[in-house]
Amino acid sequence: MADAPRDRPPSPDGEYAPSALPSTTARVLAFVSILVGGLCGGLIGWAFVDLQCEGDCGVAAGIAGVVGAVVGAGGVAVVAVLALRAMGEWRTIQHRQAGKPD
Repeated sequence: MADAPRDRPPSPDGEYAPSALPSTTARVLAFVSILVGGLCGGLIGWAFVDLQCEGDCGVAAGIAGVVGAVVGAGGVAVVAVLALRAMGEWRTIQHRQAGKPD
């Protein structure tokens, strides 16, 4: 049963159990969105300090960039995990409703 595809239709004997694991495409998109969120957060953090600081502020701007990247990636990661879990739960509910007689 471990080698069976998880997106196949339910079998007549009720052996099919849907997986809460989202599709590979959804997971890849979530990962890419986390990277983009981190990049954007890093750029915002760096630019925020770079615009306000005069003189040599490379270290401060770098630290702000790293902090911004971590905060941005963390925020997007929370949203991505919640969205992936909702997708898995939705698939389970759909399967349950498909098995009910009208």
